[in-house]
Amino acid sequence: MEKRDFYEVLGVSKNDTKDEIKKAYRKQALKYHPDKNPGDKKAEENFKEAAEAYEVLSNDEKKARYDRFGHAGMSGASGGFSGGGMTMDDIFSSFGDIFGDAFGGFGGFGNSRRSSRRVNKGTNLRVKVKLSLNEIANGAEKKIKVTKYDTCAACGGTGAADSNSISSCATCHGSGHVTRLTNTILGQMQTSSVCPACGGEGKTITRKCPSCYGEGVVQKEDIIKINIPAGVGKGMQMTVNGKGNAPRRGGVNGDLLVVIDEEEHPDLIREGNDLIYNLFISIPDAVLGTHVEVPTVDNNVKIKIEPGTQPGKILRLRGKGLPEVNGYGHGDLLVNVNVWIPRNLNREEIKIIEKFRESGSFTPNPDKDDKGFFERMRGYFE
Repeated sequence: MEKRDFYEVLGVSKNDTKDEIKKAYRKQALKYHPDKNPGDKKAEENFKEAAEAYEVLSNDEKKARYDRFGHAGMSGASGGFSGGGMTMDDIFSSFGDIFGDAFGGFGGFGNSRRSSRRVNKGTNLRVKVKLSLNEIANGAEKKIKVTKYDTCAACGGTGAADSNSISSCATCHGSGHVTRLTNTILGQMQTSSVCPACGGEGKTITRKCPSCYGEGVVQKEDIIKINIPAGVGKGMQMTVNGKGNAPRRGGVNGDLLVVIDEEEHPDLIREGNDLIYNLFISIPDAVLGTHVEVPTVDNNVKIKIEPGTQPGKILRLRGKGLPEVNGYGHGDLLVNVNVWIPRNLNREEIKIIEKFRESGSFTPNPDKDDKGFFERMRGYFE
């Protein structure tokens, strides 16, 4: 199913402030909150969709990337929570404070067990991928070798030698948090915090796994397949959800952040989604006209040079540039015509050129259609 525009999901505009975006998200989140819509799968999806939109639009860097590249800028396939295995726990862990006490408790999820546990998330990995112009034009599948932390196969990520080596935390009794009552001038106030004994895990290990030494993760090399959409640009960052480091003793994997770099093309210069090619022709070809081949991303194409073509003329080959990253059309190939002036002539060639000098046909006589270079270029990029 095609993703909805994040601004449409929250009912905000690109110019709205962070506070306005936060208020809009809170309104949507409370409307579709699981406690308010028990067993309603559609409401749950809407709840996750709103969280995904807020996760992007509340972050300046991600918002800028989304404004430029759309959904394709968030991930190789899909960005945010719903595409990466994020759970309700993750949403409440990240944004639970937004709900306040609308549903009771401190996490905004009533008194359910899900709000009481801290969600453990692994760290992100960052890699740089260099693409050729052909790969940018057509999209690419890349296999990246990374060294990362993965869940220990021996203990399943628990960090314990066996199931009998795990016990409930004696301090928090397995809840993962401790509650304190404090006497103030306003009366008793109740606060909740992560259990200092177990770090919010709600359990302790009596005998550690011999393979991971109680960490629940081991370091290993992994080959990750990445599908890169056509039209990406240098500096763009994609997110492959759940392909980062595994967390200690269970939780949600971090993400793999893929930074795009571009290989320089020997002939073509990229300008946004347009490509520029500098074509050099001889004086006779400029005067008499000719047919020449020019390179595109995929092959060569033949174009016609009209008689009397002036240096600096721009020929536009529509649709021969790069695709938009969101799939809406292609850029163009702009052929900048340069007339090659020879530097070294023999005596016979000099005599021929001197005859041309004496001819009235070779006396410059520009008309209103012979625009300056910068005016022509401005016209092509407007």
